[in-house]
Amino acid sequence: MDIKPDLKLSQCFIAVDDHDKALTFYRDALGLQVKNDVGFEGMRWVTLSSPAQPDVEVVLEPPMADPNASPADKQAMAELLAKGLLRGVIFATDDVDATFERIAASGAEVIQEPMDMPYGVRDCAFRDPSGNMLRFSQRPDGAPLSPTKD
Repeated sequence: MDIKPDLKLSQCFIAVDDHDKALTFYRDALGLQVKNDVGFEGMRWVTLSSPAQPDVEVVLEPPMADPNASPADKQAMAELLAKGLLRGVIFATDDVDATFERIAASGAEVIQEPMDMPYGVRDCAFRDPSGNMLRFSQRPDGAPLSPTKD
């Protein structure tokens, strides 16, 4: 059976504890463009996209984006976020060293400077203002990571 799914990534969610600080980081340091900024039931969601991949959205959301969550659950999520234990995302770049320099110049917390990894990429890592780990990867052979159209 030859299945050819038509699935594409549409959105990924990143929990943040201060949307204004996160927005400054993701917009100004990373260069993502704001597509939407919505408040609902005392919560806020900010949607951003890369100019290189405008159909994939990064959504900055509250740590416990559920109005029915218990105070204990909200507290547990806030504590995990503060410790940097929630998963981040990996961005692809064609020049990890230049990307590292630009983000480091913004004052972002460096976790790892650019280095060649045994699993076939050159990458670096930072923490966003909420403590999430973000990695930036480049193929060592210089092949672009951006998908090409057929």
